[in-house]
Amino acid sequence: MSGSRLVSRNVMGDARRTSMRLEPELWNALEEMCRREQLATRDMVRRIGAKAAPGGRTSAVRVEVLDYFRAAATEQGHRDAGHGALPDATNGPHC
Repeated sequence: MSGSRLVSRNVMGDARRTSMRLEPELWNALEEMCRREQLATRDMVRRIGAKAAPGGRTSAVRVEVLDYFRAAATEQGHRDAGHGALPDATNGPHC
C-alpha cells in the first residue's frame, strides 16, 4: 500500500504556528494565489481562517483555493486549455 501524498507544512495561524497537510497541487495553487494577491502564505492562511466555517483551517484552505480558481475560470479559458464546453443546462449531459 502506498503512503499518503499529503505534504505537511508549518504555517502561522492566528497567533501561533500550526501544521497543515495538503496535496502538493493544493500547496502549489495556494502559493500561486499568494503571488497573485501579493500576500505571504501566513497572511493568506490567516485571512482564510478568519472567515472559515466550522470544519477546520485545512478544509477552509481547500475550499478557498477551489473557489478562487473557479471564480477566475471562463469559457475561453476552458477552450484554451482544451477542456470540453459547458453543455446547455436544458439538454446537455449532467454529472
